[in-house]
Amino acid sequence: MTTTTISTSPAKSPANPPAPSAGVVGATNAVARRTARKFLRTPQLVVVGTIQGAMFLLIFRYVFGGAIGTGAVPYVDFLVPGFVTTSVLFVGMMTASGVAEDLEAGFVDRLRSLPIPRLSVLAGRVVADTGVLAWNLAVTVALGFLVGFRLHGSVAAGLAAFGLCVLFGFAFTWLFVVLGLFAGNAQAAQGMSLLVFPLTFVSSAYVPVGSMPGWLQAFANHQPITAMVNAVRALCLGGAATATLGHSAGHYVVAALLWTVGLVVCFAPLAVWRFNRS
Repeated sequence: MTTTTISTSPAKSPANPPAPSAGVVGATNAVARRTARKFLRTPQLVVVGTIQGAMFLLIFRYVFGGAIGTGAVPYVDFLVPGFVTTSVLFVGMMTASGVAEDLEAGFVDRLRSLPIPRLSVLAGRVVADTGVLAWNLAVTVALGFLVGFRLHGSVAAGLAAFGLCVLFGFAFTWLFVVLGLFAGNAQAAQGMSLLVFPLTFVSSAYVPVGSMPGWLQAFANHQPITAMVNAVRALCLGGAATATLGHSAGHYVVAALLWTVGLVVCFAPLAVWRFNRS
């Protein structure tokens, strides 16, 4: 008779167990902190943009202001809400160049090798750039008060207008992320970003839409910049908004929020798709 012995030794664990995957929130915060540290180490990225914005504000206020009629509202009170709103596009150019630079330098490839959600790589960049945007907007608002702008609505309405500008910047940042992903390098990204700037001039930001030719008014009245500028201007002008703009502040705020949601819904998935394929 023979006896068979069965070994019951424990199964061997794999030599290289898979690394645990990081959550979306944690990975987004990590990427955002990295981007914020980059701005702190190269402050000229923020300072130059702030100086450029101040120069354009002074030019519109003191060079063009005397030649543009805005009815009963002083031009400086008409200009500053529009200029602050469109400042989100000036900051967005830096986003497009930064994303293209990270792609070109291989930083994005290193992030792809980590067990983190792909969305967090882009969301972290957007969060950090939105923080820089808020700083630039605060400086621009302070300059606006220095050149003569006065808030005709309540302080709460003014703070709501500032919050809307930050929200608009968040939405447009996704657009500039897409441009950076498609550009391939920082120089091309900067050039592609300039294609967005005509929207600021064909809007109610710097001149009343009624002063434009009829065929151009149709476009100016139905594009996101005009809706956003009118919302911020209505909150800042208070009671004068209805007489100047034709509708209440609530009307323009709802329209601006719809455009904001539309931009995020359109460009955030497109950015993720392009990121996965690049």
